[in-house]
Order: sequence, then structure tokens, then C-alpha cells
Amino acid sequence: MKNIKLYIFFPFFLLIGACTDDFQEINTNPNAPVNIQPELLLRQVIYDYGEQMSYEGFVAGNLLGQYMTAIDFNLFDRHGLKNPQLGGNPWPIIYQNLLDNEEIIRIAQNSETFKVYEGPALIMKAYMTAALTDIFGNVPYSEALNGQEGNVTPKFDDQQEIYLGENGILDNLERGIQSIKNYDGNLTLGGDILFEGNLNAWIQFANSLRIKAFMRISDRVNISEDLQRIFTEGNFISDYSMNATFDFTDGRPNNFRMATLREGDYNLFIMSETMQEILEKYEDPRAEILFRPAVNSGEFNGLRNGPDASQISISVADYSLSGSIFRTNTSQLDANFMTSWETHFLLAEAAYKDYISADAKALYETAVSQAYEYWHTNLPNDIFTTGNTAFGENGNDPLQQIIEQKWLANIINGYEGWIEWKRTGYPELKTVSASLNNNIIPVRMPYPSNEVTLNQEQLEKTSGNPSNDINQRTWWDID
Repeated sequence: MKNIKLYIFFPFFLLIGACTDDFQEINTNPNAPVNIQPELLLRQVIYDYGEQMSYEGFVAGNLLGQYMTAIDFNLFDRHGLKNPQLGGNPWPIIYQNLLDNEEIIRIAQNSETFKVYEGPALIMKAYMTAALTDIFGNVPYSEALNGQEGNVTPKFDDQQEIYLGENGILDNLERGIQSIKNYDGNLTLGGDILFEGNLNAWIQFANSLRIKAFMRISDRVNISEDLQRIFTEGNFISDYSMNATFDFTDGRPNNFRMATLREGDYNLFIMSETMQEILEKYEDPRAEILFRPAVNSGEFNGLRNGPDASQISISVADYSLSGSIFRTNTSQLDANFMTSWETHFLLAEAAYKDYISADAKALYETAVSQAYEYWHTNLPNDIFTTGNTAFGENGNDPLQQIIEQKWLANIINGYEGWIEWKRTGYPELKTVSASLNNNIIPVRMPYPSNEVTLNQEQLEKTSGNPSNDINQRTWWDID
């Protein structure tokens, strides 16, 4: 974890095209500068994506993943996903940062002086692209980000091609690693608020992302040989100090955004019923970090997601509000790109499924231990010998334990909890109280209305989601 407390940021959306809800405007980008320092762009991309998606994860991803619920007239929590409120619109965030990142790649590939930036930028492109397609499914990709060439209606690429094709997620991770290995220049990597210019740390980051990508598509593709090779080489994020994160601060300008909102907005987010049950199942002391006890009972109480506040009376004092780490103590909170604990949970799953030859129990226990450390919580002495956290004991399903423990640790991390539920079915999410989606939990986010309107012809050509159906499973998401 990098303890970086002060940054100076430049508003690159003024330099390279306004950040709007319209992909067409983002894609066109008529104001891209001829010369810009890649150091400034890299810093901007890492910080802007990390800050915005951490906030998105709290106010929207946490609702879809049922970590929290919202006690206002929150249509998003009721699965009216075309009605984003405090958040719920990651499309422009991801595309704007992909656009800025593409400029880094262009500069690096056209200048030996800045060649050092190519590998990290390719890795960031793969990372953000994975988030984009895992949230939305088929998306404009191969023809996107080049609006200056006249194409403002790019085709929608199939998710399979985005993962496996040339210049796709896995290809860019491998190309990024190779670019770093081939670099023999003297310029150091500036603007790197994840690893302070450590190029090998970027390779470890990329390999952890490869593990994640392989596991995500493992129901579709035989990934065992590739995964075993990465595991055997061992050059992935393996301990706490290697985490791809940056710290928020307690005060402006780099505190977590919930600290700057009105107190009333912050207190709209409370423990979900799903979260309460999982915390109780594992007798998890992280409840005291992530939530505050209910005022009326002094206990940790959750509410089922998707309440209709116009039909029922809800007293905030009866439920557990989100913890102070998300508002007054945000220096303890990270923008999380990839961690050792997530890597070890993925490897534990791979070992349990015999994708790799390894000790699933040992990997699981390492992951849980590191996740507790990440959330500033002491590990109970008997956690791996008694109770429901003990791997495969007391009638517990080891796979369910792995995924639920990873789900717990992933709170606010973008949309990860919801995405992994789609892939694995864990934890068992609940039908929301007042569903606006026929009591079905959505499996993809809808495209923004402007994209549907302005790029309708290309949308109709894509396989999978021509109707923009939030219940249509994507390629890797096998029921």
C-alpha cells in the first residue's frame, strides 16, 4: 500500500475533451493536445479512475452487490438501473479514462523517450477494459477511442473478443509485461502513484490481473496451463506491501468523496440484510470497521435491499449505518485496483477446482489473514480451527467460503461483489423488497440512453444484448 498523501492534479478533461455522459462526445475528443507529458496523464488516469470508481462502488456497486441498502427513494437499489442517483453511471468514467490512457499509449509508441510508459499504460487499459465489459457486456472497443479519425459510431465488440482477441484484455496484459521487460532506457516512470515507478511491481500487478481474468472466463476457456505457469513463476502480488492501491486522506483534496457529501447523503447507506447474515455467519469482527451499531439496539442490524420508502416507515436508528472509515477516517481507506488478498482468494479457488496444483486451504487462509489486515482488524486466534471460517469444516462448502470471504473484503471495490456473484452464485443475494425488475437481480448494467439513441444501428448489430436487457447474461456468465 502506498502512503501518498498529497497530489497535484490537472483537469485533463479540459485538455482532452469534456467528460460527459455521451460516449460519442468522449469518443470524438476534438481537443486532444499535440504535446502533453505522459507523467501527468498517468497520474491523472490512476487517480481519477480510482477515486471515481471507489465512490461508484460505494453508492451503486454496494447496492447491486447487496453490501448496503439505501433508505431513500433509491430506484437504483430497487433495480431501476436506468435511474442513477448519487451514482450508477460508470460508463463515462471508464471511457474518459480509457481515452486519456490511450493518449499515453500513443505517446509511448511514437517516442523512444517515453517508451517506459507503454507497458503500464497497456496494463491500465486491460484493467479498465475488464471493468467495462464485466459491467456492461458487449461494448464499443476495437473502434472506440479514435473519434479523431471520423468514427463516432463504433461497433460493439463481443465480450469474448474483448477478452481473447488481439489487443484485448489478456493480449494487452501480456504485451504490457513484455514492453516492461524489453525497456532498456534511462527514463523512470513518473506519475506512478501505485508503485512509485517500480516496473517489476507493474509486472506483478499484470500477472495478478491475468489470474483474475483467467478465473473470470474459466467456465468458457481451459485456463489451467496458463494459470499454473503464472502460479509456478510466482511473480504476482503476493503480500500486503505489493498491493495496487493508493491511500485516501482525512482532509481535502484527496479524501474519499463520501467525506465531502452532506451528512444526510452519507447516512442514507446502511447495512443490508445480506451483509448482516454473512457477518453473523462468520462471526466477523470487521463489522465494527465497516458499520456502526444501530442506535436503538446497540447491535448490527441490516435491512433488505430495495425498500420503497413511500410505502414503509424506516427509522434510521434501528439499523447500522456505514462506518466512520468511509467519512471521518478515510485515511484508512484505499482506492483498490488489485490486492494480495484478492489474488490469493482467486488462487485458492483455482486450487480447489484443480486448475492449479496447490494447497487451496493454505491459499485461503493467507487470503483471509491479509484481508483482515487490509481492513485494520485483528485476526481472531481460532478463526481457522473453529466456526464457519474454518476451511471445509463444520459442513461448510470450501468454494462458498472462498467467494464469501472475498465478497466481504471487496466492499466499495467498484462492482466486484456483484460481478463475482454473477460468476459464482455466491453469496446468495436476495430478491429486493420492492423490485422494479420483476423480482430478478440484474446481471448487467444498461447502456446510457444517449449511447442507445446515438449508436442504435451498431447496437442492433451486436450479439447478446440488442435490447439493452439488464437480465441478459454476457459471454462468460454461465448460469
